[in-house]
Formats: sequence, structure tokens, C-alpha cells
Amino acid sequence: MVRYAPASSFSAHTHGGGEEFLVLDGVFQDEHGDYPAGSYVRNPSSSRHTPGSASGCVLFVKLWQFDLKDRTPVRRDGRALVYTHAQDRPGVEIAPLFRDNREEVRMERWAPNTSVTLGLPDGGEFLVVDGALQEGGERFAPQSWLRLPPQGRLSATVGRHGCTLWVKTGHLRHIQVPPRTGE
Repeated sequence: MVRYAPASSFSAHTHGGGEEFLVLDGVFQDEHGDYPAGSYVRNPSSSRHTPGSASGCVLFVKLWQFDLKDRTPVRRDGRALVYTHAQDRPGVEIAPLFRDNREEVRMERWAPNTSVTLGLPDGGEFLVVDGALQEGGERFAPQSWLRLPPQGRLSATVGRHGCTLWVKTGHLRHIQVPPRTGE
């Protein structure tokens, strides 16, 4: 999680292994545009930007998980996402964010009081954006993150108000280790 105070910024920098983020609150900005809450951005390997926020924001950020040959930028406005019913998963709606032969990233909405089971042959990560769920005897509220390893299985029970999640699958079979910096 990264929090930008109002009127804050980072200096220009390059993402050697790529960067993806979901804006959870406020508005994130860089030279490519303004990204309100719900926006999903992928800055591929070798991309460069100067990030900041005039009003302040909170981001969920992931680094160093892209194929180093990936040069596909993605900028999705969460307000324009189209959700469809998930095949063979009652009570689940999906809005795709990104997909290639290595990974799939999507938003999911889970109906109130639903049980959700999902096999994860290549592992998966889940960030609760809104609502709550129970999994493995633990409660996951907004901004809670769960990573399950390859061959894992998610068995969740959704809270009474439903749940919205950011979901990423497939990528854990391709983990890259960032280069070491001077020690």
C-alpha cells in the first residue's frame, strides 16, 4: 500500500520489472493522466513516469511481476468496467482488467452471503476493495490482501454486504527476483 499525501510526488523513475497498481482512494496523477479511485494501471518493464497526487491518494502497488519483454501499458477507469456473470460460479461477477499467456487480472464482485470456492493451480492474489469475506478462519476487510500458492484453493464466505475484490492469477508460476542493489 502506498499513500500519497496531498500535493506530494515522486521524482521521475523507470520501472525495470514493471509496475501495476489499483487506486483505492483519491486521485493518482502522472504525465499520462489522472486516475480516480477504481482505476487500474499497468506500466510495463522499461516504462517511465513522474507520479504524484494533488489531492492525495492510496494505491495498492505490485512491482517486478511482468515478463521483461512485456511492453503493454494498460489504463482502465474503474467507473467504466463492465461486469458479467462468472460461468460456473454462482453469485460472482467479473470485469477483466488484463490477460496474457502468463496471468489474468480482474475485478470480481461477490454477492452477499455467498460461498466462493476457486481452485488455483497457478496460485492467486486477492485484495478486498469493498465489503468483507472469511477465509481459512480469518476475516478479510477492505485493504486486506491474501496470497495463495500454486495448487492452493480459496474457500471463502462472503459477508452480508457482499464483497468487491481485485484478483490476479497465473503469475506466481513466473516469479522473478528483482536485481540486488548495492549492499
